[in-house]
Amino acid sequence: MPHEIPAPMLAKSVPAVPAQDAAAGPFSYEPKWDGFRALISWYGESVEIGSRGAKPLTRYFPELVEAFARLLPEPCLLDGEIVVPKGAPGAQRLDWESLTQRIHPAASRVSMLSEKTPAMFIAFDLLVRGERDLQSEPFSVRRAELVDLLTGVPHPVHVTRTTADAALAERWLSEFEGAGLDGVIAKPLAQPYAPNKRTMFKIKHARTADVVALGYRVHKSGQGVGSLLVGLYGEDGTLYPVGGVAAWSDKRRLELVDELDPLVVRDEDGNPVKGDGEKSRFSAAGRDSSFVHLRPERVLEVRYDQLEGWRFRHTVQFDRWRPDREPRSCTYEQLEAVSAYDLGDVLD
Repeated sequence: MPHEIPAPMLAKSVPAVPAQDAAAGPFSYEPKWDGFRALISWYGESVEIGSRGAKPLTRYFPELVEAFARLLPEPCLLDGEIVVPKGAPGAQRLDWESLTQRIHPAASRVSMLSEKTPAMFIAFDLLVRGERDLQSEPFSVRRAELVDLLTGVPHPVHVTRTTADAALAERWLSEFEGAGLDGVIAKPLAQPYAPNKRTMFKIKHARTADVVALGYRVHKSGQGVGSLLVGLYGEDGTLYPVGGVAAWSDKRRLELVDELDPLVVRDEDGNPVKGDGEKSRFSAAGRDSSFVHLRPERVLEVRYDQLEGWRFRHTVQFDRWRPDREPRSCTYEQLEAVSAYDLGDVLD
């Protein structure tokens, strides 16, 4: 009997690899794969691939659906990451661009890309094996069951490597970046699987956040997108504006107008609905701060340095679009909390 696919367990950002003697330990450390989070349900009749934001991914990866049905030795519910490798053996790295191209409405294009840029699956947790629900078991047990289940299963299904050595995890943090990975995950060995809870820890190379596109300001030249306004959901379910993304090239500014046009909110006459944005005290007098409203349906990942209150302190930098993410999953909870530090200690 198939088990319902749960929300995945999440990770909280921390600035450094936690030591084994930390209060939350002992830990198992593993590479942080840069792909689409996916939960794989296989019960002998059909394969289902669920995403982090409950968006079905099954239709986008037909080569993996076929591989799971052919290779998995028994019914199971796996947690892991879908990635696309690129390059010759010995010089391969993860290719985010090829992965995102797989989210396409045309079945013919998906089929073509599944042959041209086939994906692989990196398993890092096992929630159900046969009729046994393992979610209440500690990760140490789930990991042992995962290795036992998938030992001998060939490409494109893999089991992520792990270590109990924090120093080795530190090495992975720097070395594996060259292969396109984006950090390290630390998992408490004693904890059960906790859907939608941030009970793991992630250490990334830079602070990033997934945010929702809310609107855009027209460039001062009168052509193209000058800045993209972004937001995050609060605990009360409200979508709050948190800052802007700028620094587009002239060509990209013009492309964005067409790219975002399907999301533009329009009035009864078909005209874009505009709002008045906040003005900085440093803004030039008379500068137009109005923006075009967008339906909050598109997610992007941005790089940021720090928060000031509930907003980003500075203009953030665009990293990439996240077609695998649901807007409602973009909350303040994902942001790294910076530890307080006394200014007096800085000045001394």
